[in-house]
Amino acid sequence: MDDRFCEEPYAWQAHIGMVMRDWSEGFARFELPLAPFILNRHGNPHGGAHASLLDTAMGYAGCWTGDPERRQMCLTLSLNVQYLSRPRGEVFIATGRRTGGGKSTFFAEGVVEDETGEVIAKGTGVFRYRRGE
Repeated sequence: MDDRFCEEPYAWQAHIGMVMRDWSEGFARFELPLAPFILNRHGNPHGGAHASLLDTAMGYAGCWTGDPERRQMCLTLSLNVQYLSRPRGEVFIATGRRTGGGKSTFFAEGVVEDETGEVIAKGTGVFRYRRGE
């Protein structure tokens, strides 16, 4: 990934340890190590971790401008998550892809896997571009 496009983590991203690994036109990838504070009372990753990763990866996938001086932001209008499996590994890897849209909104889909290739969750989202930023 070109370092010119690597943004500082936003507060929630930094708090839970989510790291951007790749970002390009219509695509973004983030990783999250499965630390003890990410786990729920059953010892599994909390569903909010999956949702946060998917929301972030899909949102970034639709906000690529190709110009590190021009940031595009968005708001999540709808987020759907399907929880499919428990991780075998120790790191969540989320990829998001912009699948369509227009001037004011876009659609995206995402997948959360672990480093073993186990598919943990999938999601879709609808996002609205923020204007004037």
